[in-house]
Amino acid sequence: MSTTGTLDTDEQRLAELGYKQELSRSWSGFQNFAVSFTIISILAGCFTTYGQAWNNGGPVAISWGWPLISIPILIIGFCMSELVSAYPTAGGIYWWASKLGGAGWGWFTGWFNLIGLIAVTASVDYGASLFLNSTLGFYKVDWFSGASLNATTFLHGTFFLFLIVLAVHAVVNIAGSHFVARINGVSVWWHVAGVFAILLVLVFAPAHHQSLKFVFTQRFNNSGFGIHMYWFYILPLGFLLTQYTITGFDSCAHISEETHGASTSAAKGIWRSIFYSAIFGWIVLLALTFAATHVTAINEKAAGGAYVSIAILETALGTGWVKFVLIISTVGQIFCGAACLTSASRMCYAFSRDGAIPGWRTWSRVNSKRVPANAVIFMAVLAALITVPAYFPSKKGEAIEPVAFYAVVSIAVIGLYVAYVIPIFLRWRIGDAFQVGPWNNGNKYKWMNPFATVWVGLITIIFILPLSPGGVPWRKEFDWSLVNYAPIVTGAMTLIVGIWWLVSARHTFTGPRHTISELDAELGGAAPAQSP
Repeated sequence: MSTTGTLDTDEQRLAELGYKQELSRSWSGFQNFAVSFTIISILAGCFTTYGQAWNNGGPVAISWGWPLISIPILIIGFCMSELVSAYPTAGGIYWWASKLGGAGWGWFTGWFNLIGLIAVTASVDYGASLFLNSTLGFYKVDWFSGASLNATTFLHGTFFLFLIVLAVHAVVNIAGSHFVARINGVSVWWHVAGVFAILLVLVFAPAHHQSLKFVFTQRFNNSGFGIHMYWFYILPLGFLLTQYTITGFDSCAHISEETHGASTSAAKGIWRSIFYSAIFGWIVLLALTFAATHVTAINEKAAGGAYVSIAILETALGTGWVKFVLIISTVGQIFCGAACLTSASRMCYAFSRDGAIPGWRTWSRVNSKRVPANAVIFMAVLAALITVPAYFPSKKGEAIEPVAFYAVVSIAVIGLYVAYVIPIFLRWRIGDAFQVGPWNNGNKYKWMNPFATVWVGLITIIFILPLSPGGVPWRKEFDWSLVNYAPIVTGAMTLIVGIWWLVSARHTFTGPRHTISELDAELGGAAPAQSP
């Protein structure tokens, strides 16, 4: 089909769903895949949260945990691919929930999705800033205290660098949708070439490598919890590495109104981004673990607050190779952060377009380049606010990787996966009455959807648990700076939006608005908020 024909078909399908073509539909199917592959970013999650698995389970949490946890994530992706094929809208997940279950389901899904996207933007940009500051420190550039040996000073400088990175990403996103699409296209090849280059370094540069027995059977418990808790508590905490890294693939749905042939392109983009990230990510993690030959030195550096992945590089490679790998990883993380903000802003735009967010007229406005610039700025500001606790490390001043970082990571996982599974559950409940799109799972939905629902319930319980003994309220070493505040944030949000729904929103929020009719009528014939 010609590009014009595809565009007409896309606009026709969007009109059937009740929306005008307001965003610029300039993304190809590859670029749609690219934004999700970039947000998953194995150069980000695999390096920044490697220590979570190393300290909570050890090599087995990485070598076995990654591929095993990737399987249920891929099943969730297949379930979402079927949904985006049927409903290719920027609202994505909450639109599906509203369509399948009603306004109430859509309301809660939208808010979980929004907080998840804010948190994933915050965690990626903060992780990128930590790596960038560490990289600057290797080059003796101390603009943000990157060369400081004092953990507190380093963290303070990193937080200000984080604000700058967020601001740069906001500017990039406001510059134009087509520009962002091109950046994501470059990002895919950076990730592919970068992963290949890192693998070559980790295979040939170290003088020695670990054995197969170490990589596939060695268990560690650096969590501080008793070893008797290994299988049912400590090891599951290590699964955060995989569950966090392979997330954000809902971006394919949020960008669907900007993608040609969205009913098939966005559907393929979701599961393909998960599949290829799982394969390449496992290869990178295995190479990194095989290079971890100086275990005692690595654990000592980790106990002092260093990133475990950086500690492995420092003990296995020469300084020049360490810098080389850090540059590749850091640039990949910066690409990832830009894509996360793109996805978050499109979700904010769509949710605001339907009147769900206070000040919706402002956040649903697009500029002359047909970009929701106000939504971009709004999401960047909220990402900064949710990360403020990272400015305050533990009182002991030991953690370069603050507990706040992993708390934000947990918020991202909980918020996003809860939002993912609500429409998956609703689609299962509807059964064969669901009108599938051109890409669908056939009868396999009958076991895939309930499996996905149970899995998300399980990981939600795991990732609201304390991440260290110091975060357990009734223990003598309790310290508020060590608290995993993921359950506090997600719980408070659920309570607030729940009360809001019961008191007023259920009378005003009716689900996705049909902008072709309802919104124009509400505006009373006045000039619309959106620019043409």
